[in-house]
Amino acid sequence: MTQHDSPSLPAHRPGAPRQAPETPDDPSPSRTTRPWMPALLYTLGFLTVYLLAICTPWGQRAENALFGLGKQGGEAAWIYPVSGADYGSTPLPPMELSAKPTLMAGLAVIVVLTLVRRCWRQGCAALGVVILTTGGKEVFKSTMPRPDLVGAPENLLDQGFPSGHTAIPAALTLAAVLVVSPRIRPYVATAGVLWLACIAAASATMGGHRPSEVLGATLLACACYGLATWLLPPAAAPGATRSPRALPVITLTLALAVALVSGARNDTLTRSLVSAATALICAALVWYAAVGRPAHTAHRRRLTPG
Repeated sequence: MTQHDSPSLPAHRPGAPRQAPETPDDPSPSRTTRPWMPALLYTLGFLTVYLLAICTPWGQRAENALFGLGKQGGEAAWIYPVSGADYGSTPLPPMELSAKPTLMAGLAVIVVLTLVRRCWRQGCAALGVVILTTGGKEVFKSTMPRPDLVGAPENLLDQGFPSGHTAIPAALTLAAVLVVSPRIRPYVATAGVLWLACIAAASATMGGHRPSEVLGATLLACACYGLATWLLPPAAAPGATRSPRALPVITLTLALAVALVSGARNDTLTRSLVSAATALICAALVWYAAVGRPAHTAHRRRLTPG
């Protein structure tokens, strides 16, 4: 009788742990879920800022008190010479009359990047982020009034929530990270965050907008970005972004320095620090939305006992 050898089995040492097949460090886009929670949280944050700062007497008093610190105008701000408010000065985009040209130029860059990289879905999502943010800002300003709950002076009754000048750099930064290569995404986000920190601090310290209006514009842009990434198919949604470990610390440190300089005034330290703190929060929100939020993956590396 012929004996058939059974197929050889891989050797296994007793007591050695059995390791499941490893998954790559970078999660595949096809295994990346579409998170809806960030969009909801940013939206709730936007509404909370509006309700607390604008629809309550103590919120209005707190922000109106900032205008009583120092001069009413922005002449005392360090950034005034490049704000465009000074006659004959060239405004720092997108301040003053440079807002619309900056927005148009940013949209053109997004279209060009979409055509070059052929990332059609990401390009449409990026355009949607910018359009929804800037359009939503206009709709909100026209439909949600600012009630006078504290008998404020007439010059403080204008509805400026959310800030249009802050919405532009926030929306363009978040849109850009959707259409650029993942390798340079963290550095594009860094450049955009520093730009946002400058404009947010300048808008608050120059007297054109309150801190809540600056923060509301940033939260609106982040909410639109969260909605866009949620609606993208899993294969097109941005996954986890690898960046140098020190980059977040470097970025936020530089953002703090930019915010302090852009928000500085000669006549009041309190107003300068409040403007800088608001701008830093805006920078941190956009950085977290664009780069800092890890992707949610369905599979993870794990060890099973033998």
